[in-house]
This record gives sequence, C-alpha cells and structure tokens, in this order.
Amino acid sequence: MKRSATLVLLLFFCCSGKAQQIPVSLLDSITITGNNGTYPNIDGVAITQRGKLIFETYFHGLSKDSLHDSRSSLKSVTGILLGIAIEKGFIKSLQEKVYTFFPEYKPYENWNILKDSMTIEHLVAMKSGFDCEEWDGSKDCEDDMENERDWIKFCLDLPLKNKPGTHWDYTSINTMLLGGVIAHASHMTVSDFADKYLFKPLGITKYRWTKDPVGHEMTAGSFYISPRDMNKIGQLILNGGVFNDKRLVPQKWVEVMTEKHLKIENFSNVRISKNKAAIPQPTYYGYAWYNEEVRTEKFKHNIVFASGNGGQYIMVIKDLDLVVTFTGNSYNSSRSKLPFDLMIKYILPYFSLK
Repeated sequence: MKRSATLVLLLFFCCSGKAQQIPVSLLDSITITGNNGTYPNIDGVAITQRGKLIFETYFHGLSKDSLHDSRSSLKSVTGILLGIAIEKGFIKSLQEKVYTFFPEYKPYENWNILKDSMTIEHLVAMKSGFDCEEWDGSKDCEDDMENERDWIKFCLDLPLKNKPGTHWDYTSINTMLLGGVIAHASHMTVSDFADKYLFKPLGITKYRWTKDPVGHEMTAGSFYISPRDMNKIGQLILNGGVFNDKRLVPQKWVEVMTEKHLKIENFSNVRISKNKAAIPQPTYYGYAWYNEEVRTEKFKHNIVFASGNGGQYIMVIKDLDLVVTFTGNSYNSSRSKLPFDLMIKYILPYFSLK
C-alpha cells in the first residue's frame, strides 16, 4: 500500500514512555473516528469491492445483522422493482396512465382532468404535479398520509399544483403510488413481488416492511434492512442488473434509471458535507437514483447513489468496482451528508491511490 493511503497514529505506552508509530489503514480510520466522536451520527459502514465484502464497522450497539431504517433510499429499490415489472410484462411501458390502475377508488377527491395525463414516468421522475414538496420542506404530504387508513387512496385524492410532467417536486407520494401500480399490475403484494423477483435472488431474507392499516406496503421509506444487504442492491446496480451471474434487471433499465435526467438546482451533497478538499459539483436526479461527481485535486469519481433522510446511502462507484453503504441517525440535519466527507477523506483515497 502506498504511503498516501495510510495514516500514522502515535500510541503512547506509560511503562516505557516511548512512542511507537503504527501504520493504520484509512479504512480503519473510519472506525477510529466513529468511536472517538468525530462522526457521532454514523451508525454503520459496509464496503464491497469486486463483489466481495472487504470492510464493515458499526456503532451505537448495532451489528452486521441489525436492521436499519433505510428511509428514502428505499425509493431507489422501488425504481428497481418498476423496471422488473416492465420487463416481466406486468406494466407495458412508462407511458401508461397512473389512474387507470386504480378504478376501485373512483370517484376520486380533488379531481382534476390533468390527472388523466399523469404517467408512470411522471411518478418515477418526481414530476407528478401533486401539491407536495419534501425537498425544501414546504409541504410534506407524507406526514399527513401516515395518519390515514389507506395510503394509496390518500395519494390519489391529493390535489395537483402543476401539470404532470412540467415541474420537479420531490415527494414520497410518487413512490408510494409506484408501489400501488406494481401491486395492481402484478396482482401481488409489493412484498411478495419484491421477495420473488429481487430479494430472494439477492439472498436477502431478513427485512421488515412498514404497512398502512389496510396492508399496503410503504414503498417510499420506513423499510428496515441491514447494511450488508443494502450493499447487495448496490452490487446489482454496479453489475448492470446482474447478481451472481444471473440477470435480475434489464441492463437498459439500470442505465436509464441511473442517468442524469435532471440537475437539482443549487444543490450539492459534497458542498453540504463541508469537506474542504473537494470541489463541489451539482447533484442530478435520475429515475429514483442520484448522480454526483466527487472531485478533488487528486482524484475524481462519479457516484450513483440511493439516498435517505438521516444518512442512509447506497453508493456505487463504477470505475473502482466499489459499493459503499452508510446508515446513520442525522435525521432532518445537514449532518446526514457527512458520509460524503468520509468518502473523500478515507474511502476514495484508499481505493484510488493504493
């Protein structure tokens, strides 16, 4: 390992009064800084390279088997399920109209003829037009949804603010409806669909769904899974939809889903992380997945990632054949971006410069 990929810690022994220099891997430094309070809001880190788990560390009494709330990083999993549903023929295309899947809920409240034009693509691209906006916290419809008995009905009945397809407004309502579309189209519960076509093939058997009182699974967040298994989802994306030599998701869908469809104005995860070595770049939204380049004077790498409130990330760095998962507890705080600081200080230098 090159010198630039290590740190040197000085350990002092009271008996001899002498200092001994011991090289410590940059990855080991993640555990050290997590334990000494530098990153108090990190709950766990798991790293896979070339399909092999090579590092993991956990804090606050958690372990490799602990289930953690993935928050909105589940939206990216729902995006994967959508691609599978299209490939299996349950859904014809992204251009199918959303409300045609839910005739049993008629008559809808707050009806607007523009809702007839709302497509599945509008949902996955966050352009449904619903009068909701979580990105800036101006109108979080999810909180109101959770107080209702039927979350699908609540979503369908929401009023529109914009014509579908014209404005990007981040809201969990869109991804909740995607789950409803998948369930109605496949005539399966979302959990059964995910178990059959995604989780079992990935070897993921331990997880927990959150459901509404009538049994609809939450497909926008509040899904509990281990960091190790989150890494498997990242590995699937890294491999273009293949896991253990078996294709689970069409490669074309993975490519489309992770493209830079929309620049999120005046936003950069790296900038918010306050890392001083990095040159902040804009964040882009795809179809339920994000893109952002991490650039310093020494290296630059594009990261495709799933993101959830509190610091839940599945990061895929294709040119390093690398998947990094973070779980955290920095809810509703800018400290949820500190995983980008860890990436820049320790993880990317370790793999880029060694």
